[in-house]
Amino acid sequence: MITSFWLGVCGLHENLSPNHDELNPPSTTIIWRRDMKIGIIGAGFVGRAIAKLATEAGHTVMLSNSRGPQTLFTQRYGIGTEVGTVEEAAAFGDIVVIAIPLAAYRTVPATPLAGKVVLDANNYYPDRDGRIAELDSNEATTSELLARHLPASRIVKAFNAITMGDLEKDGRPAGSPGRRALPLAGDDAEGKAIAAALYDAFGFDTVDAGGLSEGWRFERGTPAYCVAFDKAELARELARAPRIDQLAT
Repeated sequence: MITSFWLGVCGLHENLSPNHDELNPPSTTIIWRRDMKIGIIGAGFVGRAIAKLATEAGHTVMLSNSRGPQTLFTQRYGIGTEVGTVEEAAAFGDIVVIAIPLAAYRTVPATPLAGKVVLDANNYYPDRDGRIAELDSNEATTSELLARHLPASRIVKAFNAITMGDLEKDGRPAGSPGRRALPLAGDDAEGKAIAAALYDAFGFDTVDAGGLSEGWRFERGTPAYCVAFDKAELARELARAPRIDQLAT
């Protein structure tokens, strides 16, 4: 089921389709705040772009990579983030963004992420990541692999279907005609609402593709992947997306 999110002035409200009972209701109160602590694991184009926008939106961000915080000292001044080890960023964040090559997903520390909302920006590129049998057979999606590795975390697939250049320049105020929309997927309603609030803070509408298993609808090679659509257009493309034959790509 494809769902559109709207963000209310006094909180988060979901504009659900008529079959809204198909969604699981949040188990706890939405924890979104305008001054959240966000840990980011990965400091490439994706991690830095999200860190920049989150900092500009008023959040406190800790950026990390596998090489250690000493390699990120310029980001403290260039973007205005904290820097730390991967374990420190995982422990630091109220929410944590995973922005590393998919092949390295098993290096993400599970213990400090238990119970946390984890936003997964991974994509599968066999030339970079090598062949992954579960993905080639469509047995799982990229975010389902991460969820298996982090069984105590609340995984939401987000930020994977837009180039970082577009993420930094395409944001528009809420209500703007033709405002670009971004997809997300996950099984945790609260986590999806938090991801949608971040999208809105960065200048984008949200279309919910459904549970985590539906994340294939906006993975590499699909019509919705890294293409600019407004909310209605994106919902249409997600709904009619064909399952990609990974071995043919």
